[in-house]
Amino acid sequence: MKKIYITFGILLILGISAGVFYLQVVRPGTAELPEDVVMETAFGEEFTFKEMPEKARLIEFMYTNCPDVCPTTTLEMSKLRNQLEEEGVFGDEVEFITITINPRDDTQEILQDYAGRFEVDSPDDGWHFLRSTEENTEKVADALGFLYRDPGTGDMIHSTFTYFLDENNNLVEQFAMGNGFDTDKVYKRIMNTIN
Repeated sequence: MKKIYITFGILLILGISAGVFYLQVVRPGTAELPEDVVMETAFGEEFTFKEMPEKARLIEFMYTNCPDVCPTTTLEMSKLRNQLEEEGVFGDEVEFITITINPRDDTQEILQDYAGRFEVDSPDDGWHFLRSTEENTEKVADALGFLYRDPGTGDMIHSTFTYFLDENNNLVEQFAMGNGFDTDKVYKRIMNTIN
């Protein structure tokens, strides 16, 4: 009888853990992106989350002088963009949004230079590199559960996730940043979502 209780307890714990993992990581729900926030693109244009066209979106938070996961993630997203372009879906059905968490240092000119490193040379490329006030940046980060802070050393401490939203702004999945960003996995998830 004791074995049955132990087995039941273990199964119950595993079931609860799987449910929590699904709700928090696999299918977190609708992302309420703040419609009152106005950001600036790397090309000096205004960008808002109000009345966005129905597209799937991959959202990345980063800062340009990050010594670690940020440039690696952006590079992997660049490779992913190439795959999506080959399928003819990038820009029309899927877009990327990259937001700096250090708007004080990442000026519009610096952000434009950073975007250019990843062959984004126009505001119409389907990949938006954005900056805004610290307050607005925090609002967008909070909407997705992205955490960051400036310890005063010049290196930001931050979460290591990118966020994939479907065309209805449902937060479908979070993907690891840096070397953990699996381009093939993200590609398959995007294609399965838009098809």
